[in-house]
Amino acid sequence: MISNLLRFIRFSHTIFALPFAVGAMVVAADGLPSVRVIVCILLAMVFARTAAMTFNRIADWEIDKRNPRTEGRHRLVSKGVAVAACVVSSLAFLGVTAFLNPLCLALSPVALAVILGYSYAKRFTHFAQFVLGLALAIAPVGAWLAVTGSIALAPVILAAAVCVWTAGFDTIYATQDYEIDRREGLRSMVTLLGVPGALRLAVLLHLAAWFGLAAFGWAAHLGVVYFAATGLILLPLAYEHILARKGSVEAINQAFFQANAIVGALFVFGTLIDRLVS
Repeated sequence: MISNLLRFIRFSHTIFALPFAVGAMVVAADGLPSVRVIVCILLAMVFARTAAMTFNRIADWEIDKRNPRTEGRHRLVSKGVAVAACVVSSLAFLGVTAFLNPLCLALSPVALAVILGYSYAKRFTHFAQFVLGLALAIAPVGAWLAVTGSIALAPVILAAAVCVWTAGFDTIYATQDYEIDRREGLRSMVTLLGVPGALRLAVLLHLAAWFGLAAFGWAAHLGVVYFAATGLILLPLAYEHILARKGSVEAINQAFFQANAIVGALFVFGTLIDRLVS
């Protein structure tokens, strides 16, 4: 049951937002915060993502059955299990924030509304990829607030970078569903621009994300190790777009998971080494 639930919510994809939360946490604390804060941030990340993904699966339950790429999802767990996991994870997320600070607790329902609301964005707007980006961008801001109890320029810049980076890779991923999204009346940057136009947009978004990561380093007063890692991030981003232009499902999945996992790893290791070692 647990194994199926983890596959159902693609738990491995937690690696996309987690590095940016960890990086923001370390920069905000100028090192490592208390064990309590670290544990609460990690738990909040896991619970928030579990709530978001189970809610997404519930919202798209019937649509996923009609999509050859996703038609097996509903066989992993029952809808009742999905609903229970969503409710428990949502309440657990709200509860964890109570152990941080009053601002985190006060803003937690807003964060939850955004990460759950993404699931319905594609029914109303072509900018659904940016709504997903906003949902993931909450991670670094939330981690910063958990440490400091206040906001600053650096996490806002990082959040903007995460937002456009996410919008870029989700635009690439959505090219797989171009035909079925049109048939189902769902909206995305791909159905708006077509596949070639969407891929060009993704390039621009990832360039903007790279400049945003560099700007975060400047705002956070990071050093040469971080900027070296940021420079290297251009390589997996370029690789991602080379793969995406092949157009096959295998290439797109490789671009989506492997390349972006490397981006997150370079960011978090660059940040950790710069703050904790240098």
